[in-house]
Amino acid sequence: MSKFEIIENGTITSPKGFLAGATYIGLKTYGSNPLDLGIIASEASCVAAGMFTTNKVKAAPVVLSQSRINGKKAQAIVVNSGCANAFTGEQGMTDAAEMASLTAEKLDLLPEEVLVASTGIIGVPLQMERIRAGIEKIALTKANGHNMAKAIMTTDTFPKETALKIKLGPEETEITIGGITKGSGMIHPNMATMLCFLATDVAIHPDFLQQSLKKAVDVSFNMITVDGDTSPNDSVIILANGLAGNGVLDNKHPHAEDFEKALTEVCLFLAKQLAKDGEGATKLIEVTVDGSLTVDQARIGARTIAGSSLVKSAIHGSDPNWGRIVAALGRSGTEMDESRIDLHIHDTCLIKTGQIQPFNKPYLKSILDAPEVSIRVSLNLGDASAIAWGCDLSEEYVRINGEYTT
Repeated sequence: MSKFEIIENGTITSPKGFLAGATYIGLKTYGSNPLDLGIIASEASCVAAGMFTTNKVKAAPVVLSQSRINGKKAQAIVVNSGCANAFTGEQGMTDAAEMASLTAEKLDLLPEEVLVASTGIIGVPLQMERIRAGIEKIALTKANGHNMAKAIMTTDTFPKETALKIKLGPEETEITIGGITKGSGMIHPNMATMLCFLATDVAIHPDFLQQSLKKAVDVSFNMITVDGDTSPNDSVIILANGLAGNGVLDNKHPHAEDFEKALTEVCLFLAKQLAKDGEGATKLIEVTVDGSLTVDQARIGARTIAGSSLVKSAIHGSDPNWGRIVAALGRSGTEMDESRIDLHIHDTCLIKTGQIQPFNKPYLKSILDAPEVSIRVSLNLGDASAIAWGCDLSEEYVRINGEYTT
């Protein structure tokens, strides 16, 4: 694979031809950053791909963007935080369409070239007079990618953004992939109360872009959990404008895999940032299940352990209660044989081929005090593996969600 290079202070506008802008219009009355409306746009037409919530309650912007992305073309995304525009009926659809039209008019695009996303409180209509004024005053620049990352935050405690570049082929054509994401609560596969926007200057066939995005999402955003809930607004959207000047990538291109791996790397970084910043979280939990019969079974096992409220509570209290891990694995539906499993927390072996091993409890407790905790379960049945990420469950999570709208 061609080597990729992480771009220092990289963001959504790091690829060629992408601009962004954000402003404050007063939709968001909580969280650590006031910016709550933004636009991402390309200077050239883009092919587009997306993955959206599996929740049967779908927010108006999700319905609109899903229908438009089927055309495989887009050039801009308008996003607000503070109001989800979900469960808002026909008015919600009208408002989402107006957001797109206003943005299209500002950028001299067709309305169908603009996608829409929203995040925030469910069941509240958008304050369109504020949206109209806000879109009017947004200034799009290369430097505003960082503000865009802040504008999509809700209860997030820090912005989540990254970018990398990679050289493809013997010509060493440099392409860049940048991304921003948000999400803190209602985080669970498939996807979460998350928005993720990705941009790249690669020239790529739209079907291959959709295929690559699905692969990347499956091992990243579909492998994180905070609280077992999914949102009506979950969206991952990627725009590719082709300004890097490479030969068009498709699934038969000799460097197709290089692009897929680079895109996956961006998504993995952003997904782990989401898990790390779960509401009230003090620790990131990484769960590896290997030796499984299939990847799907490994994923189920890893996600069940990472999502277990009992496991999360034990990790929060630095309690080496390994029984909660094997209990979660046992109820996950993953094929397993109790007499074959190995269990490690960090470098400490707790179970070997089904036999409980003696361990230094004070030492393990001190290990669990660290900000990142790794759990590995080896099923020893096959060759498949998967990794899931989650966070601990704290009193702060209950406080945040006990007063979210009050």
